[in-house]
Amino acid sequence: MDRPNYITPAGYATLRAEYEQLLSTERPALVEVISWAAGNGDRSENGDYIYGRKRLREIDRRLGWLSRRMKAAKVVDPAAQADRSRIWFGACVTVADEDDAERVLTLVGDDETDASAGRIGWNSPFARALRGAAIGDVRRVDLPAGEREYEVVAIRYPSP
Repeated sequence: MDRPNYITPAGYATLRAEYEQLLSTERPALVEVISWAAGNGDRSENGDYIYGRKRLREIDRRLGWLSRRMKAAKVVDPAAQADRSRIWFGACVTVADEDDAERVLTLVGDDETDASAGRIGWNSPFARALRGAAIGDVRRVDLPAGEREYEVVAIRYPSP
């Protein structure tokens, strides 16, 4: 990776919980089913065996991906942000567009984005445009629907 994989403590805990759940619960149960299915005879037409092996490959791939993401993760606590007057990682930002429609966005790690909840990735075009902005700054954002201007109305960080 050429850039750090910033992530909040809650985001890292979510990745870790998924990793632990797959490794300690789902994978062993699946290995048991595959072993049972293999003992039933012909494997070429054994649905439990075929599906189990396919699912096991999916779980192993996901475990590998989670492991790499956690190894590359740089956990940053937004509550410990030194400069709270500007937009940095973990900021909860209220922006207004040209039509005075307000949006509340939280800048989080790329692995914990959820657009429907207003959580945008730190490396998204919108977040890159907002980085370093202060209240009252106007930033131009190039979106798929076209270029728009947003004014920073408020900046909040979690309490330490």
